[in-house]
This record gives sequence, C-alpha cells and structure tokens, in this order.
Amino acid sequence: MGYTATELAALLRVGARGCHSDEAAVGLLVEHDLWLHRHDFVRTCVAVETDLFDEDEDVAAFIDWSAAVRVLDAGGLPCSTGEGAVLRIAAGLAGVPVNLRAMLGGLDARNIRLVAQAVMRANGTPADAQQKEGHRRG
Repeated sequence: MGYTATELAALLRVGARGCHSDEAAVGLLVEHDLWLHRHDFVRTCVAVETDLFDEDEDVAAFIDWSAAVRVLDAGGLPCSTGEGAVLRIAAGLAGVPVNLRAMLGGLDARNIRLVAQAVMRANGTPADAQQKEGHRRG
C-alpha cells in the first residue's frame, strides 16, 4: 500500500467523516497508535479508495471492521489482551457486535481514557466539552 501510519490516519479520517460513530472508531485506533503501524492489520483490514466523487478529497481509506474482528479472533493478528480489546471496541463503535463487558477489564488507564473519549465522540459530544470534562476530574 505504501502509506505511513500518519498518512493512513489522515485518509481514514477522510473516509469516516460525517458519521460520529465511524469518526470515533477511527479516532480510537489512531490515538491508540498501534494498529496502523502493523502491516498485517493494514494489509488485511484497510482499503484505500482513489476513485471518489468528492471534489475536495480524491483519496480516502476505510477499515473493514468485521474482517478485523474475524482475523483477530482467528489468531491472525497476535497482540496483547488490551490491544485486542481496543481494536474490538473500535469495531463495536463502527457497528460490529462486540462484548463490551469482556473488553473493558483488560484495559489500562490510558486506554480506558481513550475509549471514554471515543464513546463521547460517537455520541456527538464536541471535543471542547470532552476537554472540559477531563479538566474537572483532573
């Protein structure tokens, strides 16, 4: 594919634009900062589209979330429990049925914070409101 993780992140954000849940799922994966660096994940689960009709963007990327969970479940994406949980939660935000209860127990404080922010983003909560909420707790 030939894209860096940073380039893929930007293309995925283009592909997710306009749907809070998709934006949240992509944002979680980008902020987690693992999966877009993994060639096995990118090769099997990410598609870059160059034939778009949007005049402002001519390239976008999309994640096949169902395939990501399938490959993960089949052992094709070896990772830690927490890394797998983040991928599954992102897929859940994008509409793939996942057992959220089973995923949350394996997350450290950083990843719980990322998931909470992603849930707020999926809900449509503006980023500035998320920042204010974080400062109140801090």
